[in-house]
Amino acid sequence: MPRTNLNDILIFMAVVDAGSFIAGGQAMGLSRSAAGKAVIRLEDRLGARLLNRTTRTLNLTDEGRVFYEHGLQILASVDEAEASVAGRSNTPRGVLRLSVPDAFGRLVLLPLLEKYLRAWPDIQVEMSFTDRFADVVEEGFDLAIRIGPTASDTRLISRAIATYRTRLCASPSYLIERGEPRDIDDLAAHDCLIFASRNQRHGWRFRGKGGSWITAQGRSRLRLDSAEAIRGAALAGLGIALLPDFLIADDLAAGRLRQVLPDLETDEAKIVTHYPDKRPLESRVRRFIDLMVDELEGQGPGTPPRR
Repeated sequence: MPRTNLNDILIFMAVVDAGSFIAGGQAMGLSRSAAGKAVIRLEDRLGARLLNRTTRTLNLTDEGRVFYEHGLQILASVDEAEASVAGRSNTPRGVLRLSVPDAFGRLVLLPLLEKYLRAWPDIQVEMSFTDRFADVVEEGFDLAIRIGPTASDTRLISRAIATYRTRLCASPSYLIERGEPRDIDDLAAHDCLIFASRNQRHGWRFRGKGGSWITAQGRSRLRLDSAEAIRGAALAGLGIALLPDFLIADDLAAGRLRQVLPDLETDEAKIVTHYPDKRPLESRVRRFIDLMVDELEGQGPGTPPRR
């Protein structure tokens, strides 16, 4: 059985990315007609319709969506092949695909990305902002950055690169209405804004009197899968939140949030990188990890990132 023409796959990908046969064809140096014929050849070869066409729009069919996702993996493999050769000269190039937490990505990583892109002009970056833990391997990411513990995955290598202090906080209006907790036990009578994703809740840990870690037994009526959403809920007076310094430092300074139980030792928020367990590590990935380590590692809990 003959293989599908790889160029037809690339044309199909370009058409989907551009949203039209005209723009997709232009991106590949082809006419609209040539791009359309390439997609038809691919559909005939696969025996499945990949695109629903109307006079104004193109939409992926279910089969087309599956094939497009596999196409992304093909492009990632091509990038890896190029990087394995380019790596011999130690010059990063290709596309760096990142999955990063929403707030941390915007507040901390984007300034670092500016330095990275300036230093390596042959690099392109695709960045997905989500607090959901993406499947790095299946979704074709080079690197995922997450805050705190995550489920272990033997396909990945994990490395903690920075630590931030976390603080309990709430809005002044909430504390006026509900009163301010005096100790850990008082949290049981308060509404606690908990991070939860895929039916997993992240509990709050505090250092007890004997030096051991204990988990707070706070009531949770609102659970969210976004640190930024938890901050918004705290600002709206919906409860007490446990959030890292980089996210709430300005709110605390401006009085929009107040620290709760400031003498309580809270668990730290560790920034962890996850990348596929493969050798050699692409130069574009290694250089970005090195930059994060240089800028973030060793600053200590509560220290804001360098700008």
